[in-house]
Amino acid sequence: MNDKLGIPRVQALKQAGEKIVALTAYDTSFAAILDTAGVDIALVGDSLGMVLQGQEDTLSVTMDDMVYHSSLVSRACRRALVVVDMPYLSYETPALACANARRLVQEGGAEVVKLEGGEEQAQTVAHLVEQGIQVCGHVGMQPQSVRAYGGFKVQGREQHQAQRIMAGALALQRAGAAMVVLECIPASLAARISRALTIPTIGIGAGEQCDGQVLVIYDMLGISPYRPHLAKNFLAGSGSVSAAIEEYVRAVRAGEFPGSEHSFK
Repeated sequence: MNDKLGIPRVQALKQAGEKIVALTAYDTSFAAILDTAGVDIALVGDSLGMVLQGQEDTLSVTMDDMVYHSSLVSRACRRALVVVDMPYLSYETPALACANARRLVQEGGAEVVKLEGGEEQAQTVAHLVEQGIQVCGHVGMQPQSVRAYGGFKVQGREQHQAQRIMAGALALQRAGAAMVVLECIPASLAARISRALTIPTIGIGAGEQCDGQVLVIYDMLGISPYRPHLAKNFLAGSGSVSAAIEEYVRAVRAGEFPGSEHSFK
């Protein structure tokens, strides 16, 4: 049997009530370790702008950056599904999104592309899916909109925000998205969205009732200059990077991570 995970097998994990484990990866060495450890999704995140390039946000990351790092990660992933962020300003129109997504697939080895936004991105998602490109959505706190928020802030605490986030997730599903990331929203809202959708939800700072969890790998290892509330240092006490990632996989699958201390109300 081919061990390579595709969208149908990831979606089947949701249907079976099994947790989906995701981590970011930016190079071949880390990708190989997380792949061997049993991580289901390797997310090549535009977070590389912050953790690799030392930027204050993700807005300066380019398509060339994403293609390059995606190509490194995809070479090492024999099992994990490779999901790659589309960077800021790379999907302003459906046509532009399609051209850039094709680069990520053809040059970078991406199996799924991820873009931020809800209802306003439904047409673009539908266009990509029609072209045979798998898409992961992203609602809640959207890092590419950080300047509009006035900083990295929890979204969805106010009723109108919560309604917009829920509507966005449903619109992405109708448009054909294969899964959706829920970032920095109240755990109760994430739980409602996860129940409402038939596609998997992958949470980051969104509580334990999402179908899966993702962290920035440097945050999970405690080696990032940032110490986000939503992360846990799995390297502490583990003895090695591979052991830390294996413990993260175990904790997510067992429902032990995230705890209430890593979530928002």
